[in-house]
Amino acid sequence: MEKKVICALDTSDMDEALGAVRKLTAHVGAFKIGHALTLNHGLSVIPKLQEAGARRIFLDLKFHDIPNSVALGVREAAKYGVWMMTLHLSGGPAMLQAAVEEAQFFEEDERPLIVGVSVLTSLDQNILTNHLGVPRSIHEQMVSLSQLGIQSGLDGVVCSPQEVSILRQNLGHMPVIVTTGIRKDRLEGDDQQRFGTALQALADGASYLVMGRTLMTAADPVKALAEFGLNSVGIQA
Repeated sequence: MEKKVICALDTSDMDEALGAVRKLTAHVGAFKIGHALTLNHGLSVIPKLQEAGARRIFLDLKFHDIPNSVALGVREAAKYGVWMMTLHLSGGPAMLQAAVEEAQFFEEDERPLIVGVSVLTSLDQNILTNHLGVPRSIHEQMVSLSQLGIQSGLDGVVCSPQEVSILRQNLGHMPVIVTTGIRKDRLEGDDQQRFGTALQALADGASYLVMGRTLMTAADPVKALAEFGLNSVGIQA
């Protein structure tokens, strides 16, 4: 069974990241890296993590630029053998299609999955409407942009647990849905305004769950996953 949990390496410290990979590689399906590691160490961090045991790397840089610049970014990232990468769906159809076309130059076993971000989990309806000027509800905005992404050839989308069900209903069974904002209960929040539980997300149709420092700092990864209900009900992490 494919492991559903992606561990977010939320650190700029290379030694800490490598240690987390060695500790967790048997328990998770992939490792997510973002600006903290890549700005500090460059994309050369990727082969180092792979050598430490990271079979799959999820590069979360959320590309958002003119089509040619994004295509170049996808090309360079794909050279490092990343499994999945993100871009902002609000970049528009030309940008999305340029990213997809660039990825298709790589052989099928080397081609990265490209998933789109529509509304960040740190945003709520007030910010979306009154600060960003978007008249739609969060759900309407996410469905509209996500459908644009899938129609443009993307492999999937990113969302919070609160939107998994509605996106699955509107996108169908095939697209990948990566879920962030995973918490032990429905009341446990931080800088993310929209969050939910692991079991809720999986039941609603999430393909993968992103979890960060809860796993990185856990002395016992199996116990940490069990606290989210992942092992106790037979769901493989």
